[in-house]
Amino acid sequence: MSESHIVTFTTDFGLSDPFVGILHGVVLNIQSDITIVDICHAVASYDVLDGAWTIAQAYRFFPSRSVHVVVVDPGVGSARRPLIVETDSYIFIAPDNGVLSLIEAREPKFSVRHITAERYFLQPVSQTFHGRDIFAPVAGWLSKGVAPAEFGPEISDYVRLPLPQVERVGQNSLRGVVLKVDKFGNLITNISELDAPSLFGGASPAVSILIAGLTVTRLCQSYAQGEGEEIFAIVGSSGYLEIAAKQASAAEKLAAGVGTPVGVVLGFTGP
Repeated sequence: MSESHIVTFTTDFGLSDPFVGILHGVVLNIQSDITIVDICHAVASYDVLDGAWTIAQAYRFFPSRSVHVVVVDPGVGSARRPLIVETDSYIFIAPDNGVLSLIEAREPKFSVRHITAERYFLQPVSQTFHGRDIFAPVAGWLSKGVAPAEFGPEISDYVRLPLPQVERVGQNSLRGVVLKVDKFGNLITNISELDAPSLFGGASPAVSILIAGLTVTRLCQSYAQGEGEEIFAIVGSSGYLEIAAKQASAAEKLAAGVGTPVGVVLGFTGP
């Protein structure tokens, strides 16, 4: 492997403690000629699905061979394994808890290795801070040109997160769920262009969306098109159908959140 000059971090550590700075320091102590990028440290605490969604949205916008470190790790200190994953263009370091499952669903190549080469760890290894003692130093050595194969054997029995699937319940009907609530209270569903191509074509087709007891029939092209207290649908930058409110939280207005069912009827024209 050639040297990588970018290491990114995605964690649920927040910014009120020194944890993030420590991760940076560990990497820089191994390889100082590098760019470190913090993708997000506000992943919901212990929420592996939220971490999976966050890194899946961001990773492909970085240069090829970037090393992405994802530490959302409720199993730290247990028997869960640390992993290195290679795709065609990127390298990931993460715990074996399914946090890279959305990336696996997108990437044709997904080669997984169990990190066992303890000579690359900081010693002694803490039972509560593997981000510092395992994940960050491995990222540093990878960025310095150490090949992924040096860190451990390839495996196939890694954890896959049981991701919510879109169901087709009729010729023109779909059933999905809210996958993410963003900072603005937009309800991001798991319904993508693959599930409903007509919603993603730039026009505004007739549609009926049922969520939290409300029927939404307006598909806007931008958040600014929302009117007053209206709840509307929009195709967001994430590539998924969203339920939104203009300059307000749709999640609060509907008392909805991650896992809330969403029904879609395409071609609906009303009574």
